[in-house]
Amino acid sequence: MSTIKNILNTITGTVEQPPRLCKACGTEIPYNEYLANHCICPNCGTYFRMRAIERLEATVDKGSFHEMDKKLKSRNPIDFPDYADKLSKAEKASGLVEGVVCGIGKIDGMSTALFIMDSAFMMGSMGTVVGEKITNLFEAATEQKLPVIGFITSGGARMQEGMFSLMQMAKVSGAVKRHNDAGELYIAVLTDPTTGGITASFAMQGDIIIAEPKALIGFAGQRVIEQTTGEKLPAGFQRAEFQLEHGFVDIIEERPRMTYTLSKLLALHQK
Repeated sequence: MSTIKNILNTITGTVEQPPRLCKACGTEIPYNEYLANHCICPNCGTYFRMRAIERLEATVDKGSFHEMDKKLKSRNPIDFPDYADKLSKAEKASGLVEGVVCGIGKIDGMSTALFIMDSAFMMGSMGTVVGEKITNLFEAATEQKLPVIGFITSGGARMQEGMFSLMQMAKVSGAVKRHNDAGELYIAVLTDPTTGGITASFAMQGDIIIAEPKALIGFAGQRVIEQTTGEKLPAGFQRAEFQLEHGFVDIIEERPRMTYTLSKLLALHQK
């Protein structure tokens, strides 16, 4: 079976995928063309939100990725109403059992640990399992002396898990710190959107922080900030370009060049 068909099976359990419709210009894009164009509209250049499996296909060497903790699934630690049903629906809609995929792979032959968050599963929100999987990845990378690359997209901490979700901020941050103390590289790739407690923790702790063009990056929403401060925020506030100008992001890289840039950064930091 071809690589593309494997991807389609992973996402939906079927081979056929419907065309993607660009919300910006209305162009209908055949899925194979959409995938080949890095999930970017060929007509107007609008970036779609990539699925985790699509990120892997575009980034790692063929056949090199070995997933970790792929069977870990969330429970309902605070008995939040209807949470089990939401998890079940998210699993069916996304084809994933949680909002992040973690594992070890190679980019241009260089081994690296990767985590890829997926907005199709409850908007990539961070609950206990997402925190556990990313923590385990950093700990494995520290032990194996590997760099970590994180593709980050999230609506923040998962409200249905309450304080347990918020505790993951400190838990993952601790693992990032131990990885850093061991002298290993962490590259954070911020995609649209990167918000909430994710931004307040590991999204902004990378040694190198890359953003995709026009990605929404921030903590609180613009309306909340304006209501709190009583001031009108500048145009483009919280977009990647604004964050680069103000020193929160190191690089803005276009998606078709992302793997090339990651490869060069990994090569520069080889020991």
